Amino acid sequence: RLRSAPVTIRFVTNTTKECKRDLLERLVKLGFDITENEIFTSLTAARNLLEEKQVRPLLLVDDKALPDFTGIATDNPNAVVVGLAPEHFHYEMMNRAFR
Repeated sequence: RLRSAPVTIRFVTNTTKECKRDLLERLVKLGFDITENEIFTSLTAARNLLEEKQVRPLLLVDDKALPDFTGIATDNPNAVVVGLAPEHFHYEMMNRAFR
């Protein structure tokens, strides 16, 4: 019914553990009729902000989330993006983030 209604449809999530492509594949397998541009995640919001502010982040996100940041410069970081990535939360990485 939503597809036939005169409204824009978006699927919104706060997940930071996977990129939109992986999320799309999972939702399609569950039977959702959905396209990637209909998905808005917290990573989408983070990427939009990085582009708007034109900063170079240190990405403290799960490796599966990295594809959502393709094309974003990360050399000589001047910002930090934090997601659910316990494997990256160790002294060395936290030291880098605080610097």
